[in-house]
Amino acid sequence: MHTMKMTLAIGALCAAAALPVVAAPGAANPNGTFVDSYGTSFEFSLCGDGTALCGVLTNLEGQSATEENLAYVGQQVMQAEQVAPNEWKGALDAGGISAEATITMTGPDTIDIQGCRAAILCQTLTYTRA
Repeated sequence: MHTMKMTLAIGALCAAAALPVVAAPGAANPNGTFVDSYGTSFEFSLCGDGTALCGVLTNLEGQSATEENLAYVGQQVMQAEQVAPNEWKGALDAGGISAEATITMTGPDTIDIQGCRAAILCQTLTYTRA
């Protein structure tokens, strides 16, 4: 029994040592410009009481770059409330592009945006700090 407990304890320590170091809650800095693989970019900044996240569309590329949607470049199109450390939920609204959004800072230079329409049609895009 003692050998089994010792094996479990050593296994737990090894597993903990293999995990990446995660910064303290709230330590990530989402302020800055982030670009996806298509070239669409957002300028993110903390807003409101300093915990909400706002996003200004700074460039739009790909199939979403319609004349109607290009009118939203330079405008704030996203605002989300913090729901957990490095995670915000809110809405993305830029004319023809409307979706519930979950924004997660997955690393110091990466943000994932999951947009969902009708709560079932979801897509996640990764944005990298420019």
